[in-house]
Amino acid sequence: MNKNFKWIVVATMIVALLVGCSSNGAQSGDNKKIKLAYVAWDSEIASTYVMKEVLEQKLGYKVEMLQLDAGPMFAAVSDGSADAMLASWQPVTHADYMERYGDKLVDLGPNLKGATLGLAVPTYMDITSIEELADGQIGSLVDHKIIGIEPGAGLMMASEKVLDEYDLRKDWALIASSSAAMAQELQNAYAAEKPIIVTSWTPHWMFAKMELKFLEDPKGVFGESEEIHTMTRTGLETDKPEAYELLNNFEWTPDEMAEVMVEVIDGATPEEAAKHWVEANEARVNEWLNR
Repeated sequence: MNKNFKWIVVATMIVALLVGCSSNGAQSGDNKKIKLAYVAWDSEIASTYVMKEVLEQKLGYKVEMLQLDAGPMFAAVSDGSADAMLASWQPVTHADYMERYGDKLVDLGPNLKGATLGLAVPTYMDITSIEELADGQIGSLVDHKIIGIEPGAGLMMASEKVLDEYDLRKDWALIASSSAAMAQELQNAYAAEKPIIVTSWTPHWMFAKMELKFLEDPKGVFGESEEIHTMTRTGLETDKPEAYELLNNFEWTPDEMAEVMVEVIDGATPEEAAKHWVEANEARVNEWLNR
């Protein structure tokens, strides 16, 4: 009986050790998983896929990408369904979402400065200001339509305010579509040298591929220069300190972002373009990693 008891004790200890190791392994594995939320804007696709590449290639994380509309993106990070996003346009574009979710988010500051949003047209169009849209002649050229992006996007909310502030609501319509559909319509019109007005922003590959201009906004509805901020859920700094430090250090320029966007438009997948950029910019990446 004594010998049997000893074997029972030993067996119990072995089982406990195995369970503990298994548990620790699972915990370690979970700690190397991270979810990044993003909106399907070319600028945010570029930044998020570059971050995914660095997290996976340099820090060994497994990254899950969550493509969402702007509102659900903010909600996902605020409630912990996602760990982070690199797509909070401030102070104007996402002001409503920041008011709603900001106290449940950790703002790591700008990852890109000098962003702009507004109404854009090809440079061959004879118009310089939003105020000129009140002219019936301009409206007739484009069927009184402004081609927009996803409904609920901050840019669309600001564009709706433009219709009110410039007294355009009666005659003009803001057409909701998607970022990709807007860009395609612009490309088609540009190729035929036809007039078109779109909601737009920089950085964006369109400005590298076509000669475009923003319409002046004398009432300042679109605000001044914007910043794109990185936001995380609360607790990420403790749970995943390496990833948090990288996210906190991440900042690049509009020209650097444009390199990734243009490669995607030229046929590369976001994964390929991000991989190429990271490989070609080792010194920049090492700055983010404090190496």
